[in-house]
Amino acid sequence: MTTAALPRSRHRAGFALARRPVALGVAGIVLLAVIVVLGVGIGTVFVAPGDTIAILAHRLLGLDVTRTWSTAEETIVMDLRLPRVLTAMVVGVGLAVSGTAFQGLLRNPLADPYVLGTASGAALGAAVAVILPIRGLVLEFGLLHTLAFAGALGAVYVVYKLSRLGGSGQMTSLLLTGYAVGSLLAAGLAMAMYLSGAGLRQIFSFLLGGFESASWGRLAVAVPLILGASVLIGLRARSLNGMLLGEEAASHLGVDVKRERAILLGLASLATAASVAVSGLIGFVGLVAPHVVRLLVGPNALTLVNCTPAMSKNEFVGSTGLSRSGLSVISG
Repeated sequence: MTTAALPRSRHRAGFALARRPVALGVAGIVLLAVIVVLGVGIGTVFVAPGDTIAILAHRLLGLDVTRTWSTAEETIVMDLRLPRVLTAMVVGVGLAVSGTAFQGLLRNPLADPYVLGTASGAALGAAVAVILPIRGLVLEFGLLHTLAFAGALGAVYVVYKLSRLGGSGQMTSLLLTGYAVGSLLAAGLAMAMYLSGAGLRQIFSFLLGGFESASWGRLAVAVPLILGASVLIGLRARSLNGMLLGEEAASHLGVDVKRERAILLGLASLATAASVAVSGLIGFVGLVAPHVVRLLVGPNALTLVNCTPAMSKNEFVGSTGLSRSGLSVISG
């Protein structure tokens, strides 16, 4: 096989995988189930996979299983490890879907969920919470989580409002404003860290991210926000497909660009803010996960977000409502 034929063979293999959504879905569910069992069972106290499955079946499904485990192991599995594993899964979903939305809206493969200053706003909010002499819990969320969530959404709101002051090149203006506001918030974070004293360790813990403080209560609050925003992004995948061709082309396709852009930015930011509030700053996932999925199912947002069958170039054009000649004009 020649060198030139290799990319074509990989391209065909990618479409072959993409046209088997059921197989991909089943494989993903099986792999996820295996990871859950291993993640719940492995730790300082090892719980055998059989006992782990039996505990989950007994507690979650109410099945009458012969008891071969101790009460301590059941407590470790249900009260400590399972909330952490499920929180990691939900946060991963939120960051991956948000990264897909931002990369599509900005048409930038290097965009991630933190590109509009979300991370800097959340970190500054958490640092301010550490400095303030106020303590308390509401639904297992303290001031740190609340201000981190508010800081993340507030940063995105400021970036969006400032970017609209510019002229042409709305998305370029949005991206540049995000970097500028993020830099200012990072400076504020440095000042807050300097003033934090003994709370510096807590700030660093938030910046590094983690799931050690995960609980059923926090998971119950985060799930509706993260999964709700992710589902709504999926329902607007056709608009995202249109904007991948450019804002002018999307407008010709009947997409209300300003409205859809604002909604998608808001939903992606909401999912990111909720993820950050419950887990701290988790990097890498929102940037890399969309690219990994694209290698398997192609670039169509309908497939990326909704796990529907991937489309060829002609089908992609049909999903946006654009004619073949229109695509030729846009792509040159």
